[in-house]
Order: sequence, then C-alpha cells, then structure tokens
Amino acid sequence: MREDGRQNYKIRSVKITRNYLRYAEGSCLVEAGGTKVICAASVEEKVPPHLQDTDTGWVTAEYAMLPRATETRSERERFRLSGRTQEIQRVIGRALRAVVDLKLLGARTIVVDCDVLQADGGTRTAAITGGFVALVDAVRKLKAERKITSWPVKDYLAGISVGIVKGETLLDLTFLEDSSAEVDMNVVMTGSENFVEIQATGEEATFPEKKLVEMLGLATNGIKELIKMEKEILGDLK
Repeated sequence: MREDGRQNYKIRSVKITRNYLRYAEGSCLVEAGGTKVICAASVEEKVPPHLQDTDTGWVTAEYAMLPRATETRSERERFRLSGRTQEIQRVIGRALRAVVDLKLLGARTIVVDCDVLQADGGTRTAAITGGFVALVDAVRKLKAERKITSWPVKDYLAGISVGIVKGETLLDLTFLEDSSAEVDMNVVMTGSENFVEIQATGEEATFPEKKLVEMLGLATNGIKELIKMEKEILGDLK
C-alpha cells in the first residue's frame, strides 16, 4: 500500500476547475493529489519571427513554480531560467502543438502559462492536462468571436507519470515516490491513444523491456481516465 493508500495502478484524485481566472481567454486550476497548477491560455495576434508571412499560428508554453510550492523555499527565476524549467516548457509546448492544426489557427499565438502553486510530483504532466483544457477554451473563444472559421484542435491530450519504486511499478507518482524511484517516466498521449512524448530515465537502475511495457500499460490506462474526465468537462471538441 502506498503512502496515500492507493493501489499501484491507481491515479490520484483529480479535479479540474475551468475558467479559474477572470481575464485569460482560457484557464483552469488542475489538482492532482497534492499538486496544484494554474493554467492560463492567452491569445496574441502575432507569431514568432520564423512564422512571419506564413499565415500559420503557434502554440507555446511557459512554466514556473511559486517559491513555496515545495517544502523549502526556492528562489524565483527572475533573470535566467533553469535547465529544468526550460525543458518542461518545451515538453508542454510540443505536447499541445501535437493536437493543434496550426494552419487553422491563423497568424496568432496561444501562450499557455502553467504556474505551480503546490508541488507533490507530476507537475509537468498536470500542466499538460490542465494546459490542454485552457487551450480548448481559448480556441472556443476565438471561434465564438469568428476570428477562426475552422476548428483546429484535433484530439484530446493528457499526461501522467509512472515509475519503478523499490521494484514496484507505480502510476502517478507523488514527490516522495518520485524522489526515491529507480526508474522515472512521463508519458503524454492523445485521445486516440497515440503517444506524443515518452520520457524514461533509469535514475538508479537499468530496466528490461518487460518493465517498460508494464509502465506504458499503466500510463495508458491512467491517461484514459484523464481524457474521460476531459470529455466530461469539455464535451465534444468543437
């Protein structure tokens, strides 16, 4: 039995509160166990330099943690982002772009800000899941305002962590589990059960193919639960 009483194959209690912020075109608070992340999607009527004059849009993400999101205070990243923060931002942005037809978005950018209020493991995957919900609501606002004519979001998207702790394969790791894991993996999938991102690291041990398949199986089932929740919250993608 795990520290929070879950069985190995169970995800934590998840709650997604839409329209959490007043001003953002799309926003939500995603809570996964003790992890809490605010996701806000903002629409900007411009694109990066490499997309100028292409009539193609862009989706990108920024990620940050509040100083007391963790047990001890961390310094704000005021002038230079850590390598970890940059990596997580890229992962979130890549994941969100995977389910958006950028041509149909038009020459505009959607920036998804993911701010961690409290961290207890799985912050990047929670940010991807919540970021997707915020993104969809921002796109719906564009559609309602007739700034786009065709629906650009192609599929649902969610992410979850999985790992091996003391020889046991566990789904949706807490911070305590993640910090002692022999193998740590983050998985992002679409509603069509296609993989977008698989990040697996043998932190303190190697692992055989059998364990990889086992971890992917647990992650797939966990993401199915999250996408079912997204469908209940968002309805059809349109």
